[in-house]
Amino acid sequence: MQTVVLAIMLLVVFSFVLKQSFLSWWWIVGVAVVSALWVGLSWPWAIEQSKTQIADWLTNPALMADTAVLLTVDVAMQMAFCVVEATYGGETEFQKRKKLLLNILRYYPSLLFFGVLFSLLVALIFAMPGLSFPLIAWSAGGAVLLLVPALVGLMRWLLPETDLRLELLFLSNALMAALGIVATVNGRTAVEGFDSVSWDALAGLFGMTLAFALVGFALRKIIRRKHEKRIST
Repeated sequence: MQTVVLAIMLLVVFSFVLKQSFLSWWWIVGVAVVSALWVGLSWPWAIEQSKTQIADWLTNPALMADTAVLLTVDVAMQMAFCVVEATYGGETEFQKRKKLLLNILRYYPSLLFFGVLFSLLVALIFAMPGLSFPLIAWSAGGAVLLLVPALVGLMRWLLPETDLRLELLFLSNALMAALGIVATVNGRTAVEGFDSVSWDALAGLFGMTLAFALVGFALRKIIRRKHEKRIST
């Protein structure tokens, strides 16, 4: 479970840096300042944690389920940003309304990123016994202040194509969602074999899939015809 959580944390940081690469530098610096203040000011709560308590959290199904809700919100917002950003264009009335949604999604910060920063601060405090807690926290905050703009700049230099970064952001969040399911299940899945197939249920599934596909195809045709008539007039 610790390996899965570590992989999710790395993906959260990677997605955060990718998302910031679509924003202006003044916003990136502002986010870096807020992140640094969060790390520097959260040391009184970080010192109250213990390794035993953290291990209990990782094996607590209810807590992991609550964390998965926050993960789902983050992933949904990031993936929605990718879809809206990829389909945005033009000056029609619909695209103007979409621009408002795009701005909301673009400037939405990753809430899980602050949780990752807090967990890193706890790990640093455990790794440096005997040192002043505020010194560790503010030193880590200073490092975050410098690393966030540096990593964003490095990401833009390595991947100058906006479309490639957008696709990579979408795929990384899809992988994060899959790992979130694994972390939520946490070994509670019971594997049981079946020696028979419910053909009625299978036929019903195929029927529903076909029906919804036909409805979607018909709606697409209707919307396209209305759009063509609007353009012609």
